[in-house]
Amino acid sequence: TNGCYHSMFYNCNSLTTPPELSATTLSDSCYNSMFMGCTSLTKAPALPATSLAKSCYEYMFRVCTSLKQATELPATTLEDSCYKGMFYSCKKLTDAPALPATTLADSCYEYMFGGCKRLTESPKLPATTLANECYSYMFEVCTGLTTAPELPATTLAIGCYKYMFYNCTSLTQAPELPATTLDDSCYNGMFQGCTSLTTAPELQATTLASYCYGYMFNGCTNLNY
Repeated sequence: TNGCYHSMFYNCNSLTTPPELSATTLSDSCYNSMFMGCTSLTKAPALPATSLAKSCYEYMFRVCTSLKQATELPATTLEDSCYKGMFYSCKKLTDAPALPATTLADSCYEYMFGGCKRLTESPKLPATTLANECYSYMFEVCTGLTTAPELPATTLAIGCYKYMFYNCTSLTQAPELPATTLDDSCYNGMFQGCTSLTTAPELQATTLASYCYGYMFNGCTNLNY
């Protein structure tokens, strides 16, 4: 039922092996924050569900600072905040799981890998139908990330890329941004603090929205044009 395992092992910092989680039908917030603060957990359990629920995995492994490998995430049908902050501050995580969904939901990937400082490659993000805040803060402070994924959407949503790569100080190449239909705060702070970025993408839209480019390249000290 809703919230059934919410915070179940919260701050169990001696837990090294998780239980099996075989459910394929989820409920709202069912695994929310389940292993948050389990600083000795090195491996995530299998998560076979292909249809998710609101906030089902939100902050599930937040601050699991020994977690090196994420589990596969096969879902193609997302819900609001389903992966929000799922691996936030997993500082030893080196590989991100594939994210095959092509239609997103509000805040679905928000903060998902925030603070994952050893993450060097991002997963592919094939979605062309976005949602409000869908990628907001997704890779903030991923200081090992060197390249960004392709972002093929041409119609954006409110805050969809907001602070997506905030303080990714090793990011040397930005993705192409083909969108011509913008929305409020869509690119707000997207590359703020990316001090290794030397080339900016073309911004092809001719009709703008409130704060669409606000702080987009703020602090990009090596961007000289």
